Amino acid sequence: MLEKKKFYINGKWTDPFISNHCNVIDPSTEEAFAVISLGGMEDTNLAVLSAKNAFSSWSNTSKEEKIFYLEKLHAVYQKRIHEMAEAISFEMGCPIDMSLAVQAQTGLDHIEDFINQLKQFSFEEPFNASSNNHIIYEPIGVCGLITPWNWPMNQLALKVIPALAAGCTMVLKPSEISPISAMLFAEMIDEINLPAGVFNLVNGDGQGVGTYLSGHQDIDMISFTGSTRAGKLISINAADTIKRVCLELGGKGGNIVFADSYPNAVRDGVRNVMSNSGQSCDAPTRMLIERTIYEKAVKEAIEEANSIKVGLASNKGNHIGPVVSKTQYNKIIDLIQSGIKEGATLAAGGIEKPDDLKTGYFIKPTIFTDVTNEMNISKSEIFGPVLSIIPFDTEEEAIEIVNSTEYGLGNYIQTEDRKKAHRVAKQLRSGIVYINGEYADVGTPFGGYRQSGNGREGGKWGLSEFLEVKNITGWKS
Repeated sequence: MLEKKKFYINGKWTDPFISNHCNVIDPSTEEAFAVISLGGMEDTNLAVLSAKNAFSSWSNTSKEEKIFYLEKLHAVYQKRIHEMAEAISFEMGCPIDMSLAVQAQTGLDHIEDFINQLKQFSFEEPFNASSNNHIIYEPIGVCGLITPWNWPMNQLALKVIPALAAGCTMVLKPSEISPISAMLFAEMIDEINLPAGVFNLVNGDGQGVGTYLSGHQDIDMISFTGSTRAGKLISINAADTIKRVCLELGGKGGNIVFADSYPNAVRDGVRNVMSNSGQSCDAPTRMLIERTIYEKAVKEAIEEANSIKVGLASNKGNHIGPVVSKTQYNKIIDLIQSGIKEGATLAAGGIEKPDDLKTGYFIKPTIFTDVTNEMNISKSEIFGPVLSIIPFDTEEEAIEIVNSTEYGLGNYIQTEDRKKAHRVAKQLRSGIVYINGEYADVGTPFGGYRQSGNGREGGKWGLSEFLEVKNITGWKS
């Protein structure tokens, strides 16, 4: 049993004020493999005070010195990436091969990209050649960073690294469901001797540390990734202090498969949904298929879902692992049952666990056909390996169906007609549109419309989220 009961505050591993322990569960076995402490108001206040005291010095640190620390961090992370992959695999059930190649790797990729972004970024610039005004970009201040369990290191790196690059200080609260990767990251921060107080970590739940951070008078910005429900509560709690709130929330992505799509578009779409056990906010969980190819496409989708293996996170190979927790498992099963009750056709998977996996939070890759846009499974973010298939007749109808959701994070288009792809992409109301399975490059912006959040993470856009803009007149005089 791993014991990770301390917090990282002011450059030191610190005992919590009150002993309040929480087990971290391995979703493959349903057994505890680590224990952490849940922080309270006193721990949060101490961490915020440490970040506040460190801000004056860190905010005035030169670009060159910040790059120096980030390059050291990159080297340490690269050295310990296998440890990071193991931590993520244990805490959230990601198969170990995917955890190394994708989950842990995203953290390294984002560190490298933000180093390059910082090298190119100018914190001062004239308004224009004839103006006497000067524009300065300054760090926003002390930041509260709240990260999720489904992509723990991807989201941590998208917040911590640009905050450091901007000159902000911070308090990180990782998900209490998957905190071990964040604790390992804090060890890396300690190893590079980052100035005390710049980075602080306090474990806790949303009602405790999360609430204290979002309402704290000395926190200047909250960056949160998680559910839309939690994002609304954070926004309300942050309103009294008028702090900046950057939210990356839920999604219900639509994947439009036209009759002229490339041969493996349907199978790739199924794989995309089931990857990470369906626990990705931009997963294409609604597949819209042009009616002329509907029957053939449904058959392919079912075959593909049935071919996907489910197994322990510790197993090597290409398979999906468990979902993260009993709470998530029960929620997904309830939504599958609601789809059956609503009259959708359960074409693959279902509520029964795989025959050889009776222990662990395992769910078979599940497909519903004959789904209508009014059904709950077509509206709700299921956040599990569940795909709803909807037929359409015209381009206009497909666009209308995709956009008829409260979310707007990621949508998908499959067609070999490039002009049609461009035309449709411009009409989809989401922060990102993926054409023919092409994924976003590191350093491009990620974020949503409507109830999928606000703000952008990644690249120069992610760096800008942590900066205030100041105009100084009379600069040349």
